[in-house]
Amino acid sequence: MRAKQLSVFIENKKGHIASLALAIKNMGIDIRAISVFDTNEFGILRLVVDDPEAALTAVREAGYAAKISEILAAEIADKPGALYEIFQLCDDNDINIEYIYSFVMKSDVKPLIIMKVDKMDEASELFESKGIRVVGAEELYAK
Repeated sequence: MRAKQLSVFIENKKGHIASLALAIKNMGIDIRAISVFDTNEFGILRLVVDDPEAALTAVREAGYAAKISEILAAEIADKPGALYEIFQLCDDNDINIEYIYSFVMKSDVKPLIIMKVDKMDEASELFESKGIRVVGAEELYAK
């Protein structure tokens, strides 16, 4: 099971994130998770939203370069060492983690990690075989 995220190339200047968030808000789209990886001049804003296609249109119309990419959303135990187990599982199976960030949905639900890996199908099957639940798009985008 895979989900989608929106990746936006954005200048590292005051007001750009607010402008982008306004474009998404004006389309009635809910931002579920966000991360920013930056350099001095530019950054990549990654968003999990409840309607990735509409968000892509909104941010492009606002003048931003953006794309949709597939991600894995894996439910992890809320305990010490849970992330290590995921990392080691990937390492043992020659799966490279390109990036990762966390996503907390509700207080009664286990935390999720959002991952981009080089072998998406293998990672998804591996996680499920080891009892690590991979969350699908329907659940990830649900309100």
